[in-house]
Amino acid sequence: EDANHDKEQTVQRQLQQIGENSNREGLLDTPGRVVRSYEKLYGGYKQNPSDVLKTTFSSCYDEVILLRNVPLFSSCEHHLLPFIGKCHIAYIPGKCGKVVGISKLARLMEVYSRRLQIQEQLTIQIGEALVSNLKPKAVGVIIEAQHLCMSARGVEKPGSSMVTSFMYGVFKNKPASRFELLNLIKL
Repeated sequence: EDANHDKEQTVQRQLQQIGENSNREGLLDTPGRVVRSYEKLYGGYKQNPSDVLKTTFSSCYDEVILLRNVPLFSSCEHHLLPFIGKCHIAYIPGKCGKVVGISKLARLMEVYSRRLQIQEQLTIQIGEALVSNLKPKAVGVIIEAQHLCMSARGVEKPGSSMVTSFMYGVFKNKPASRFELLNLIKL
């Protein structure tokens, strides 16, 4: 209770620092709302990515497994502004390797995206978690996102997007496998 009160007072001070009257009717409940919203937006700090991937299944499937167009929301660690886009997560388990339920791929992305981030690091974190937990033959993670810090401030170029990728194993070392992955993403 005291911790939430301190957090709400911090938000109230922030409102005052930008020139707002934090006691006006429309802002009276804002500090509490902001605190509750931060619990969701930054809930990834309370989650362990290995826990998300701990339930696996043995499978002799030896082809690409791809989850495409997963909606992504994260916050830029430099300006505390959102970046929004989509994430594609792929892997090849290898001969008689481990697979995870498809929802686990989206949950893994959420664990890392619900933290203050830069897109480059987010891409790497998702990929490395798959590599270390599944020991697959290949991993590919591609994120395309628009950054509000680039659109609403600074250079002010709305509509531009940034693409980052993480490639491991045959997606990195075999051009034909990488080409197959990129074509599957475009379907």
